[in-house]
Amino acid sequence: MIPLHGDRFLRKITEADLPDVLRLDRETFPDDPYPYFALRQFHDALGDHLLVVDDGTALHGYILATPPLHASSWILSLVVSPALRGNGLGRELMTAMLGRLREEGAGEVLLTVDPANDSAVALYRHLGFTPSGEPHPEYFGPGEPRQRMRLAF
Repeated sequence: MIPLHGDRFLRKITEADLPDVLRLDRETFPDDPYPYFALRQFHDALGDHLLVVDDGTALHGYILATPPLHASSWILSLVVSPALRGNGLGRELMTAMLGRLREEGAGEVLLTVDPANDSAVALYRHLGFTPSGEPHPEYFGPGEPRQRMRLAF
């Protein structure tokens, strides 16, 4: 467990956390949350890289990354409870995961972000990520633009 600001800590997901992670995803992405089966498979396949924010009573966020493969890793999802946004929790999650990925041998970390999500883009830029090319207007399908970003260690 990694202590975070306040009474919160970061820890590896457990199977019992899956309903709360689904809840967080639905709160954050109401139009397109991960389905339960995908979260279940992420738990099984990437559980060491699926970390949750816990305060002892509830989960308040999570981060999902891939382990480094050929020195590259991906941040697949960063979720912070809407009630706690703007308090630095996203930065704490990213900083913890980036440190872990660096220790595991990642030479670069990649992610995609909705280019209209100004706060997320600002967070990633603050952490050293830079855009990789122009935003792709249909990265996840029609009406789903994403900007690829990259951080080199």
